[in-house]
Amino acid sequence: MKIGVIGAGKWGTALAFAFAEKNDVYISSRTPRDVENFISTDEILKLEYLIITIPAQQISQWLKEHFVFSGQKVLVASKGIEASSGKFLNEIYSEYLPLENICFLSGPSFAAEVMQSLPTALVINSTNDELSAKFGSFFPSFIKTYTSTDVMGAEVAGAYKNVIAIAAGICEGLGLGKNAAASLISRGLVEMQRFGHNYGAKDESFIGLSGAGDLFLTASSTMSRNFRVGLGLAEGKSKEKIVEELGEVAEGIGTAYALHVIAKEKKIYLPIATEVYKILEGKDPKESLKDLLSR
Repeated sequence: MKIGVIGAGKWGTALAFAFAEKNDVYISSRTPRDVENFISTDEILKLEYLIITIPAQQISQWLKEHFVFSGQKVLVASKGIEASSGKFLNEIYSEYLPLENICFLSGPSFAAEVMQSLPTALVINSTNDELSAKFGSFFPSFIKTYTSTDVMGAEVAGAYKNVIAIAAGICEGLGLGKNAAASLISRGLVEMQRFGHNYGAKDESFIGLSGAGDLFLTASSTMSRNFRVGLGLAEGKSKEKIVEELGEVAEGIGTAYALHVIAKEKKIYLPIATEVYKILEGKDPKESLKDLLSR
């Protein structure tokens, strides 16, 4: 099968490597890369099956400038909520192609470990069971895939866990200990599940790979960009300085701003996400801790 991966960052490169076990894989990005099977955007959009790893905060502009629907089937492999609009990825993509042509990838997956062919299990989420199974057949032997129809559950969990990971990084950076970290992560899981209920998300998505699995991974390791954002905030660095040092996109930052807007509009109680937003805006992390403990 010929598959196109759009986005040549660490995650896109890792997925291209993984899919190449069984398929002919082509890759494209905004800037030319000296990698095998690199082709132009126009060329890659002619392929039927596409994996798109473009970050949530950039995808609207990319789709508007480049995407023309001609029957393509898309696996969305990025996670997040658009900060400027509060839109979920399924809402953004559905403006350009039918939802039955789209799947969403979720679950615990560090790019560096995928590049080492280390095992993991992921979930392919779609309203189209047949398409989920088709994309599942493309995955390598070291990645086990499950399928789900709970697109919103996967979307909420995949986006929200990055914000909780920032909070966990702050907790680690302040030296608050493992008890505090476990308390924070477990309450973060409850918070994201409660948020998901507002969008009809199913509970099983939050206790499975898409929710707990991805959250536990992202919120407990310095391999996580969002966790490292939290470490930087605990040191008193600005979000601009942290992003500059990372040299990569940390989706949790944009998602924290999106959640703040949604929480205000819909009057949803999101204590951890709200404090992460306030810290990103300059609040002292120690003051945020006091406020969380006093709730």
